[in-house]
Amino acid sequence: MAEGRSRTWLWILIGGGAFFLFVLAVFSLVYITLHTGGNESAFSGFGDRIGVVDLDGVILSPEPVVSQLKKFADDSSIKAIILHVNSPGGGVAASEEISREVRRIRDQKKKPIVVSIETVGASGAYYVASAATKIYADKGSIVGSIGVIAQWVNYGDLLKWAKLKDVVLKTGEFKDTGNPARELTPAEQAYLQSLIDNMFGQFIQAVADGRGLKVADVKAIADGKVWTGQEALSMKLIDQVGDFQTAVDETAKSVGMSGEPTLVHPEKDRRTMLDLLTGDISQYLPTREKMMEQQVGFYYLWK
Repeated sequence: MAEGRSRTWLWILIGGGAFFLFVLAVFSLVYITLHTGGNESAFSGFGDRIGVVDLDGVILSPEPVVSQLKKFADDSSIKAIILHVNSPGGGVAASEEISREVRRIRDQKKKPIVVSIETVGASGAYYVASAATKIYADKGSIVGSIGVIAQWVNYGDLLKWAKLKDVVLKTGEFKDTGNPARELTPAEQAYLQSLIDNMFGQFIQAVADGRGLKVADVKAIADGKVWTGQEALSMKLIDQVGDFQTAVDETAKSVGMSGEPTLVHPEKDRRTMLDLLTGDISQYLPTREKMMEQQVGFYYLWK
């Protein structure tokens, strides 16, 4: 009798252990699947891979693009990086920070970093692209818009109509430069223009350095215009007309990969149970990009 009970408990333990291992394996596979992006395999940690980072929308912060680039730059299994661009540009400083990381990967890490421009790669986005090892764009992609813009709404007349007064206490002549409640003084306009001119010079120099062009040649076309990818090729603003798949295939060949390369995307943001229950409504909520018109700042932005 005792021997029968022992065998029963033994089978219960074996069965329970097997069931636990099965459940653990299922949860592990689900976790890996949810935390790997794009079209790479959940078990793609072995062998050579290409990292893909998206630069999408208006650039107001260098994050998370910079941190994603650094992660791939430090991963020895990532043999090259493709920056997939679809952006009209954005903040001056934010664009410069991303560009600096691209240059660091290209020059210090000696790792190929390629840009593939989808619909738009203009202004600050082109500033970033110009630092890459190679630039691809479709024939109809929008490329260029080398320039700087500072823009805000002046509502001084509205205040007068509403019989409201803007009260400002300041410590210097230029402390409230750009106050939307009044017109700029000639001195303030000259002051802001000097800042814009300085940033413009930085943009021109960055493009000249990144693309191996003369500063004078870049300055001659830096009037804010955009061009198609086909036009940009003849102007040496891109290296080749081609889509994202072309960029992937040729980048793989350049680093000695054979066959279909494995693409690795950064981990997607984790979603909470509340997100799953209520659905994602982020697209309907106001974002900093949507509210940018209310901000006073300097932008490498195509508008």
